[in-house]
Amino acid sequence: MSIILNEVHNEGLSLNWKINKVLYKEKSDFQEVAIVELESFGRALVLDNAVQATVNDEFVYNEMITHVPLFTHANPEKVLIIGGGDGGAAREAAKHHSVKQVDMCEIDPKVIEACREFLPETSVSYDHPKVNVITKDGIQFVKDHPNTYDVIIIDSSDPIGPAVQLYNREFYASVKESLKEDGILACHSESLFLHQKLIKDIFASVDSLYPITRMYLATTPTYPGFSWSYIMGSKKYDPFETKIDEKQVVDAKYYNHDIFKATFVLPNFVKELVGLKK
Repeated sequence: MSIILNEVHNEGLSLNWKINKVLYKEKSDFQEVAIVELESFGRALVLDNAVQATVNDEFVYNEMITHVPLFTHANPEKVLIIGGGDGGAAREAAKHHSVKQVDMCEIDPKVIEACREFLPETSVSYDHPKVNVITKDGIQFVKDHPNTYDVIIIDSSDPIGPAVQLYNREFYASVKESLKEDGILACHSESLFLHQKLIKDIFASVDSLYPITRMYLATTPTYPGFSWSYIMGSKKYDPFETKIDEKQVVDAKYYNHDIFKATFVLPNFVKELVGLKK
Protein backbone atom coordinates (compact mmCIF):
# COMPACT_ATOMS: atom_id res chain seq x y z
CA MET A 1 0.00 0.00 0.00
CA SER A 2 1.44 3.38 -1.03
CA ILE A 3 1.76 6.39 1.28
CA ILE A 4 1.31 10.04 0.38
CA LEU A 5 3.84 12.49 1.81
CA ASN A 6 2.41 16.02 1.87
CA GLU A 7 5.35 18.43 1.75
CA VAL A 8 4.18 21.94 2.67
CA HIS A 9 6.22 24.83 1.26
CA ASN A 10 4.05 27.78 2.18
CA GLU A 11 0.39 28.57 2.88
CA GLY A 12 -0.46 28.38 -0.82
CA LEU A 13 1.60 25.43 -2.04
CA SER A 14 2.27 21.85 -1.04
CA LEU A 15 3.49 18.83 -2.98
CA ASN A 16 2.17 15.30 -2.69
CA TRP A 17 4.81 12.60 -3.10
CA LYS A 18 3.72 9.00 -3.60
CA ILE A 19 5.90 6.76 -1.43
CA ASN A 20 6.09 3.11 -2.38
CA LYS A 21 8.17 2.08 0.62
CA VAL A 22 9.73 3.53 3.78
CA LEU A 23 13.24 2.12 4.06
CA TYR A 24 14.45 3.97 7.15
CA LYS A 25 12.83 6.25 9.71
CA GLU A 26 14.40 7.50 12.92
CA LYS A 27 13.99 10.50 15.21
CA SER A 28 17.39 12.04 15.86
CA ASP A 29 18.34 14.68 18.40
CA PHE A 30 17.71 17.28 15.68
CA GLN A 31 14.99 16.08 13.31
CA GLU A 32 13.12 13.15 11.82
CA VAL A 33 15.31 11.35 9.31
CA ALA A 34 13.83 9.06 6.66
CA ILE A 35 14.84 7.26 3.49
CA VAL A 36 11.90 6.45 1.25
CA GLU A 37 11.25 5.01 -2.19
CA LEU A 38 9.36 7.62 -4.22
CA GLU A 39 7.18 6.54 -7.13
CA SER A 40 8.61 9.16 -9.51
CA PHE A 41 12.13 9.99 -8.25
CA GLY A 42 13.45 6.80 -6.65
CA ARG A 43 15.07 6.66 -3.23
CA ALA A 44 15.10 9.94 -1.34
CA LEU A 45 16.42 11.50 1.84
CA VAL A 46 13.60 13.18 3.76
CA LEU A 47 14.15 15.44 6.79
CA ASP A 48 11.13 16.53 8.83
CA ASN A 49 8.82 15.60 5.92
CA ALA A 50 10.81 17.68 3.40
CA VAL A 51 12.48 15.90 0.48
CA GLN A 52 16.18 16.81 0.43
CA ALA A 53 17.65 14.68 -2.34
CA THR A 54 16.54 11.96 -4.73
CA VAL A 55 18.64 9.50 -6.67
CA ASN A 56 17.05 10.63 -9.94
CA ASP A 57 18.26 14.23 -9.92
CA GLU A 58 20.61 14.81 -6.97
CA PHE A 59 23.51 15.15 -9.41
CA VAL A 60 22.22 18.49 -10.70
CA TYR A 61 22.26 20.17 -7.31
CA ASN A 62 25.47 18.54 -6.09
CA GLU A 63 27.41 19.28 -9.26
CA MET A 64 26.30 22.90 -9.42
CA ILE A 65 26.92 23.77 -5.77
CA THR A 66 30.47 22.37 -6.01
CA HIS A 67 31.91 22.67 -9.52
CA VAL A 68 30.94 26.30 -10.09
CA PRO A 69 32.86 27.70 -7.08
CA LEU A 70 35.70 25.17 -7.44
CA PHE A 71 36.31 26.10 -11.07
CA THR A 72 36.06 29.79 -10.15
CA HIS A 73 38.92 29.42 -7.66
CA ALA A 74 42.40 29.36 -9.20
CA ASN A 75 43.74 26.48 -7.10
CA PRO A 76 41.32 25.01 -4.55
CA GLU A 77 43.09 22.54 -2.29
CA LYS A 78 41.11 22.51 0.95
CA VAL A 79 37.28 22.43 0.89
CA LEU A 80 34.74 22.52 3.71
CA ILE A 81 31.14 21.41 3.25
CA ILE A 82 28.72 22.52 5.96
CA GLY A 83 25.86 20.02 6.05
CA GLY A 84 25.78 17.85 2.96
CA GLY A 85 25.22 14.72 5.02
CA ASP A 86 24.09 12.68 2.02
CA GLY A 87 27.66 12.97 0.72
CA GLY A 88 26.86 14.17 -2.79
CA ALA A 89 28.67 17.51 -2.59
CA ALA A 90 31.73 15.82 -1.09
CA ARG A 91 31.65 13.26 -3.89
CA GLU A 92 31.79 16.03 -6.48
CA ALA A 93 34.43 18.14 -4.70
CA ALA A 94 36.75 15.16 -4.43
CA LYS A 95 36.78 14.82 -8.23
CA HIS A 96 38.92 17.96 -8.62
CA HIS A 97 42.60 17.14 -9.09
CA SER A 98 43.77 20.19 -7.17
CA VAL A 99 41.61 19.38 -4.14
CA LYS A 100 43.60 17.56 -1.47
CA GLN A 101 41.13 17.58 1.43
CA VAL A 102 37.34 17.73 1.74
CA ASP A 103 35.94 18.16 5.24
CA MET A 104 32.21 17.40 5.44
CA CYS A 105 30.74 18.77 8.67
CA GLU A 106 27.27 17.32 9.27
CA ILE A 107 25.55 17.96 12.59
CA ASP A 108 23.29 14.90 12.54
CA PRO A 109 24.92 11.43 12.67
CA LYS A 110 21.56 9.82 11.87
CA VAL A 111 21.65 11.41 8.40
CA ILE A 112 25.05 9.85 7.79
CA GLU A 113 23.88 6.49 9.13
CA ALA A 114 20.79 6.46 6.90
CA CYS A 115 22.57 7.58 3.74
CA ARG A 116 25.43 5.14 4.21
CA GLU A 117 22.96 2.26 4.26
CA PHE A 118 20.44 3.35 1.65
CA LEU A 119 21.99 6.02 -0.62
CA PRO A 120 25.27 4.56 -1.89
CA GLU A 121 25.13 6.85 -4.93
CA THR A 122 26.01 9.81 -2.71
CA SER A 123 27.45 8.27 0.46
CA VAL A 124 30.21 6.65 -1.57
CA SER A 125 32.15 9.83 -0.76
CA TYR A 126 32.36 8.87 2.93
CA ASP A 127 35.10 6.37 2.10
CA HIS A 128 37.00 8.54 -0.38
CA PRO A 129 40.61 9.12 0.80
CA LYS A 130 40.24 12.90 0.38
CA VAL A 131 37.05 13.12 2.46
CA ASN A 132 36.83 13.57 6.24
CA VAL A 133 33.36 13.05 7.70
CA ILE A 134 32.89 15.23 10.80
CA THR A 135 29.80 15.14 13.02
CA LYS A 136 29.83 18.57 14.64
CA ASP A 137 27.91 21.84 14.62
CA GLY A 138 29.05 23.64 11.47
CA ILE A 139 28.54 27.07 13.03
CA GLN A 140 31.04 26.36 15.78
CA PHE A 141 33.33 24.45 13.42
CA VAL A 142 33.98 27.46 11.17
CA LYS A 143 34.63 29.63 14.25
CA ASP A 144 37.26 27.12 15.37
CA HIS A 145 39.05 27.09 11.98
CA PRO A 146 40.04 30.62 10.91
CA ASN A 147 41.97 31.18 7.66
CA THR A 148 41.79 27.49 6.76
CA TYR A 149 39.76 26.79 3.62
CA ASP A 150 39.92 27.76 -0.06
CA VAL A 151 36.23 27.04 -0.67
CA ILE A 152 33.39 26.62 1.83
CA ILE A 153 30.11 25.18 0.56
CA ILE A 154 26.98 25.57 2.68
CA ASP A 155 24.91 22.54 1.70
CA SER A 156 22.17 22.98 4.26
CA SER A 157 18.59 21.83 4.44
CA ASP A 158 15.73 24.35 4.34
CA PRO A 159 15.85 27.27 6.84
CA ILE A 160 13.96 25.44 9.56
CA GLY A 161 15.07 23.27 12.47
CA PRO A 162 18.85 22.80 12.89
CA ALA A 163 19.65 24.66 9.64
CA VAL A 164 17.94 27.97 10.42
CA GLN A 165 21.12 29.61 11.75
CA LEU A 166 22.97 28.84 8.50
CA TYR A 167 20.99 31.55 6.70
CA ASN A 168 22.08 34.76 8.44
CA ARG A 169 24.76 37.41 8.08
CA GLU A 170 26.54 36.44 11.29
CA PHE A 171 27.20 32.96 9.96
CA TYR A 172 28.38 34.23 6.55
CA ALA A 173 30.79 36.52 8.41
CA SER A 174 32.17 33.52 10.34
CA VAL A 175 32.60 31.67 7.05
CA LYS A 176 34.54 34.61 5.67
CA GLU A 177 36.97 34.40 8.59
CA SER A 178 37.38 30.66 8.02
CA LEU A 179 38.32 31.24 4.37
CA LYS A 180 41.83 32.02 3.22
CA GLU A 181 42.59 35.43 1.73
CA ASP A 182 41.40 34.33 -1.73
CA GLY A 183 38.59 32.05 -0.53
CA ILE A 184 35.09 31.50 -1.89
CA LEU A 185 31.75 30.87 -0.19
CA ALA A 186 28.96 29.07 -2.09
CA CYS A 187 25.46 28.35 -0.85
CA HIS A 188 22.05 27.57 -2.26
CA SER A 189 19.34 30.21 -1.83
CA GLU A 190 16.17 28.28 -2.63
CA SER A 191 13.43 28.86 -5.23
CA LEU A 192 13.22 31.92 -7.46
CA PHE A 193 9.45 31.95 -7.19
CA LEU A 194 8.74 30.75 -3.65
CA HIS A 195 11.52 32.26 -1.56
CA GLN A 196 12.18 35.71 -2.96
CA LYS A 197 12.55 37.42 0.42
CA LEU A 198 15.07 34.80 1.51
CA ILE A 199 17.03 35.21 -1.73
CA LYS A 200 17.09 38.98 -1.31
CA ASP A 201 18.24 38.69 2.31
CA ILE A 202 21.00 36.16 1.57
CA PHE A 203 22.31 38.15 -1.39
CA ALA A 204 22.34 41.36 0.66
CA SER A 205 24.16 39.67 3.56
CA VAL A 206 26.83 38.10 1.35
CA ASP A 207 27.20 41.28 -0.71
CA SER A 208 27.83 43.31 2.45
CA LEU A 209 30.73 41.01 3.41
CA TYR A 210 32.46 39.95 0.19
CA PRO A 211 33.96 42.18 -2.53
CA ILE A 212 32.49 39.93 -5.24
CA THR A 213 28.98 38.50 -4.99
CA ARG A 214 27.41 36.51 -7.83
CA MET A 215 24.19 34.58 -8.23
CA TYR A 216 23.63 31.59 -10.50
CA LEU A 217 20.79 29.23 -11.39
CA ALA A 218 20.01 25.61 -12.20
CA THR A 219 16.85 23.55 -12.62
CA THR A 220 16.27 20.69 -10.19
CA PRO A 221 12.84 19.03 -10.50
CA THR A 222 12.83 17.70 -6.92
CA TYR A 223 12.85 21.20 -5.47
CA PRO A 224 9.73 23.38 -5.44
CA GLY A 225 9.60 26.04 -8.12
CA PHE A 226 12.19 24.05 -10.16
CA SER A 227 14.42 27.12 -10.76
CA TRP A 228 16.89 26.84 -7.91
CA SER A 229 19.28 29.64 -7.01
CA TYR A 230 22.82 29.73 -5.67
CA ILE A 231 24.89 32.61 -4.29
CA MET A 232 28.65 32.91 -4.31
CA GLY A 233 30.75 35.29 -2.23
CA SER A 234 34.37 35.61 -3.30
CA LYS A 235 37.30 37.47 -1.76
CA LYS A 236 39.27 37.62 -5.01
CA TYR A 237 38.07 35.56 -7.97
CA ASP A 238 35.22 36.74 -10.18
CA PRO A 239 33.48 33.98 -12.18
CA PHE A 240 32.72 36.61 -14.84
CA GLU A 241 36.48 36.81 -15.46
CA THR A 242 37.31 33.12 -14.98
CA LYS A 243 39.11 31.50 -17.88
CA ILE A 244 38.72 27.78 -17.46
CA ASP A 245 41.30 25.49 -18.96
CA GLU A 246 39.17 23.25 -21.17
CA LYS A 247 41.49 20.37 -20.28
CA GLN A 248 40.32 20.61 -16.67
CA VAL A 249 37.29 18.37 -16.75
CA VAL A 250 35.33 16.38 -14.19
CA ASP A 251 33.11 13.37 -14.67
CA ALA A 252 29.67 14.99 -14.48
CA LYS A 253 26.14 14.35 -15.70
CA TYR A 254 24.92 17.96 -15.69
CA TYR A 255 27.85 20.34 -15.33
CA ASN A 256 30.13 21.35 -18.19
CA HIS A 257 32.11 24.50 -18.95
CA ASP A 258 29.38 25.89 -21.21
CA ILE A 259 26.97 25.50 -18.29
CA PHE A 260 29.46 27.47 -16.16
CA LYS A 261 29.27 30.39 -18.58
CA ALA A 262 25.48 30.25 -18.89
CA THR A 263 24.56 29.71 -15.26
CA PHE A 264 25.29 33.34 -14.29
CA VAL A 265 22.84 34.74 -16.85
CA LEU A 266 19.94 36.03 -14.76
CA PRO A 267 16.38 36.99 -15.78
CA ASN A 268 15.53 40.66 -15.37
CA PHE A 269 13.14 40.06 -12.47
CA VAL A 270 15.92 38.28 -10.55
CA LYS A 271 18.36 41.12 -11.18
CA GLU A 272 15.77 43.53 -9.90
CA LEU A 273 15.10 41.35 -6.87
CA VAL A 274 18.72 41.42 -5.68
CA GLY A 275 19.44 44.98 -6.79
CA LEU A 276 21.52 44.38 -9.89
CA LYS A 277 21.40 46.45 -13.06
CA LYS A 278 19.34 45.01 -15.90
